[in-house]
Amino acid sequence: MAEITITEAEQRSSTARILDVREDFEVAEGMIPGALHIPMGQLEARLSELDPAIPVIAVCRSGNRSAAVADALNGAGFSADTMAGGMVAWTRAGLPTT
Repeated sequence: MAEITITEAEQRSSTARILDVREDFEVAEGMIPGALHIPMGQLEARLSELDPAIPVIAVCRSGNRSAAVADALNGAGFSADTMAGGMVAWTRAGLPTT
């Protein structure tokens, strides 16, 4: 798993699937446009919603949960990275949210 910057995540968002693994109450504060929301605890049950042919960028609040998710996805045959700093860094940079 690689840790990528918010700038790299934004640049790759058109060719990768942004996966937001935060809880519902966290997502209510804003999400990266076009991201797929699957809370970390539901990932195994909802894995079929991800295409193994499309790289994944896992996102959480600060980067800790998304790192664990990216590791799990890589172990399951996906190509996954985590976004350093999570949504805290994304919103501090003034990047768009929905």
